[in-house]
Amino acid sequence: MMLHTLYKKWVLKYPLAILILLLSSLLLFSTNISKLEIDASAETLLLDDDKDLAFTRTINKRFKGQEILVLAYKPNTPLLSKQSLDNLKSLTKNLESLPRVESVTSILSVPLLFSPVQDLEDLLNNTRTLLSKDMNLTLAKNEFLTNPLYKENLVNKDFTITSVMITLTGDSKYDTLLEERKVFKDKALKETLTNEEQEAYTRLNHTFKSHRDLQRILQEKTITDVRKIITHLEDNATLFLGGVQMISNDIVGFVKSDLVIYGSLLIVLLILVLGILFRKPRWVLLPILICTLSIIAITSALGFWGWEITVISSNFIALQLIITLSIVLHLIIRYEELNKLYPHASSKRLILLTMLSKAVPTFFAIITTIAGFSSLLFAHIHPIINLGWMMSAGIVLSFIIAFIVFPTVLMLLPKSTVFVKKSSAFSIPKLSTNIVLADKKWIFIFTFISIIFSVSGASKLIVENSFINYFKKDTHIYKGMKVIDQELGGTTPLDVILTFKEHEVEVELTEVNSFEDSFEAEFNNIEDEDQYWFTDEKIALIQKVHTYLEEQPQIGNIQSFSTLLDIGQKLNKNQALDAVEIAILYKKIPDYYKKLILTPYVNIEHNQVRFSTRIVDSNEDLRRNLLIQKLNKDLNHLVSEEVAKTKLSNLMVMYNNMLQSLFSSQITTLTLVLLILGVMFLLLFRSIKLTLIALSVNIIPIGIIFGFMGWLNIPLDIMTITIAAIAMGIGVDDTIHYIHRFQDEFRKNPNYTSVIEKTNSSIGNAMYYTSLTVMIGFSILTLSNLIPTIYFGLLTMLVMAAALLSNLILLPKLLLLIKPLRS
Repeated sequence: MMLHTLYKKWVLKYPLAILILLLSSLLLFSTNISKLEIDASAETLLLDDDKDLAFTRTINKRFKGQEILVLAYKPNTPLLSKQSLDNLKSLTKNLESLPRVESVTSILSVPLLFSPVQDLEDLLNNTRTLLSKDMNLTLAKNEFLTNPLYKENLVNKDFTITSVMITLTGDSKYDTLLEERKVFKDKALKETLTNEEQEAYTRLNHTFKSHRDLQRILQEKTITDVRKIITHLEDNATLFLGGVQMISNDIVGFVKSDLVIYGSLLIVLLILVLGILFRKPRWVLLPILICTLSIIAITSALGFWGWEITVISSNFIALQLIITLSIVLHLIIRYEELNKLYPHASSKRLILLTMLSKAVPTFFAIITTIAGFSSLLFAHIHPIINLGWMMSAGIVLSFIIAFIVFPTVLMLLPKSTVFVKKSSAFSIPKLSTNIVLADKKWIFIFTFISIIFSVSGASKLIVENSFINYFKKDTHIYKGMKVIDQELGGTTPLDVILTFKEHEVEVELTEVNSFEDSFEAEFNNIEDEDQYWFTDEKIALIQKVHTYLEEQPQIGNIQSFSTLLDIGQKLNKNQALDAVEIAILYKKIPDYYKKLILTPYVNIEHNQVRFSTRIVDSNEDLRRNLLIQKLNKDLNHLVSEEVAKTKLSNLMVMYNNMLQSLFSSQITTLTLVLLILGVMFLLLFRSIKLTLIALSVNIIPIGIIFGFMGWLNIPLDIMTITIAAIAMGIGVDDTIHYIHRFQDEFRKNPNYTSVIEKTNSSIGNAMYYTSLTVMIGFSILTLSNLIPTIYFGLLTMLVMAAALLSNLILLPKLLLLIKPLRS
């Protein structure tokens, strides 16, 4: 009654005023759209409460971890030819001139230790590089191919490609702000912040965001500048730019491109489809207007709240279109039905009947759709939680806007003529009716086959997140990542940290060879005790762990202190260095080279050793979680707890933690969501039988999706794992509208056969038009450069088709078989 009064006395009485008020409010609110930002940084894909994240940040600080861009340089001439080296010199000079570049490491600047082999004392006093006078290029080439520091890391095994490491300047302010913000976050979890603390936290967040945004702009400019520099060499060489920063930078570019280009094409395609289906300008322009206003409203809200679009939430506009279109098309179909049923009724009366008859089912459809997306709120990753809130807020806004704009616009237009659509023998709703009424067993046979298909396919599902597979094979970023991955030692960083137990170190001075004799006097006068840290026991364990890591096929390049020991052995006439010799070398080696080849792998202060590895991301047999489990298990057996403990860190571990957490939370919460939906169905339908039927019908599309993904080897990653929530939201919407209409028709004529015919021919058309429109519209996403977006488009189309068939065929068949309603 309240809704009846609201529409009759306000919305339909003052349509122009209401519409102007709404449009004006949206216009004012839309100023917040400019605040909407895209964030594809690594931070958006990490768990907030991940202990490995805190550990990784600590390790990066201790071992001086830096941001690095990797440039793969493949000259058209031999790598050590004068032209190739001159071009590399010019490239290095230009890169070093960039403001955010701290240093450039290449074959030109690294120390050559075996070209030729020198006495250790001479080598330390006079370290040679490729630019040194009288350098023997043959010896240099041999060293690049055999030195464990450089082989398949700085150069590929064919000696046709070399990597140029572009080290970016550190951002100590970012680290400081991040640490300060973490202190506030941790305190807020334990106790309520005071007003002063909350204000300080708010100011800190604002400062952090402003600084981060500025650094993003500078990083984007740096990458753009690097790309401009390498274009000058494209006639003489093939160059590919890679690195973690490149991945996030290119994803942002592709997301922006998708939002602008494909968003526009999607609108055009929807106009064409709606025009073909309804053949009335009002039924084309009105849905587009409502969809546009809904998108403006939600993007303005996101800008106002300061929520950013990430890789995970990049398709929220497409999802918003699905929900909004569904609402509007149901209203259009209902209006046309009433117009055909009551041709002499006034426009105002038809609009009022339309809005009142669709208010309850649409409201419950909205609530249950929100419940479907609520499964995302249980994740521990902010972008996924935000996607859940985004969709919940967007759905509510779509509902409000549709139920205001639809009646007000129609009130300002002349009454619509009766829409007479030519009957087609191939109409899906009509065809589904014939199947339901004629079939006695095949529907359930196919349903059983679908269940078997779903269960068997779901058992093959894997949880993976391969960044190289985010991009099409013809994109520059894919080609670059593949070259670096397969030719230069891998892509995703994984560190193994060995922490030795604290104990006194005793170094026994014994008779040593001539090398030690030359430094004996100096060694005896050493006051710094760092060199005493190196013991034979530690050295043996470090080499043991390094050898184990080399045996793992999924691991590409490995760098550690063991690498330096191998080099030292070669320099020492193939005699292994003992603890005393290493201690002398540690004291004698120049600080520049100590920072280059020792500091990244040994931290004496914290008794730790770092094994820096890179995972071959393109390895088709790579199963990240299984590899991490295997490494943890094997290393725990390899290293005695009494001597040291091992721990894995870096991006590989953190991304895997995120995926495993997301997968487990989705499995757990989907059960909870089904229970919530069951309660809602029970409140709406007031029938246990109808509730169980509705739940059964909605489980089938989810199973089919997981079945297809399993059989087609589409992994569950940060994008595809949200498809279950989408399937739930879409399927529930159709189910509620169908059963609500079925109940209405049954009250008029309690004949199941007749009711199914009428329901399919009425609400079935609305479901069919909605699904068809969305499926055709989403086909445009298959043109994206981002593979996850393509998968999202294809899987959404499959969800729509599965939900449509389940609700048009299985649902009426179950209603006909169980007969849950009484006369």
